[in-house]
Amino acid sequence: MNKYSTITLIATIIIIIPFAYSGLNIIGANQLEYKWSGSEEFSFFAMSNNGDLEFCNTMPFPTSFEKFQIVTFYDAKNIGMYEIMSTTVESQSSIIKKGNFSTEEFQSTQHMFMTLDYEFDGGAIRVDPNKFIVLVNIQTPIAGIIPYSHTSQITGFELDQTMKNQKLSCD
Repeated sequence: MNKYSTITLIATIIIIIPFAYSGLNIIGANQLEYKWSGSEEFSFFAMSNNGDLEFCNTMPFPTSFEKFQIVTFYDAKNIGMYEIMSTTVESQSSIIKKGNFSTEEFQSTQHMFMTLDYEFDGGAIRVDPNKFIVLVNIQTPIAGIIPYSHTSQITGFELDQTMKNQKLSCD
């Protein structure tokens, strides 16, 4: 192999590695499992007072993300966002991270969350739970500079069930 071929091969490898790592990171971030962590069972009211999430990385390589967001909407109006900033989860292990909840109308959001918690736990229906939509967004940049995010839309009831999951694959 001549000198130029060697240099070209090394340069190609140097260029490919960050993109391959980012690709694996995107796959890992999309496969992360999560649930509410703590002494009390999950409730949207508890989420509005911040709290901890447990992340489980089932992949055979470490996975990191820049932001994990749970954005809540009722009747197409944003009522609050729970957010966890930059985190790395080692391969086939779990980690507990504290999140922060923010909203412009804290008291009315907490009241709405208490009502929805009551309904999801089998209580009388006071507000339409079908109007409660949640976006789960995971942001992880490609090669550290190109923004990439994966967003999934689920119902509030589906998030409630996910957060109350007692068993993750890492347990």
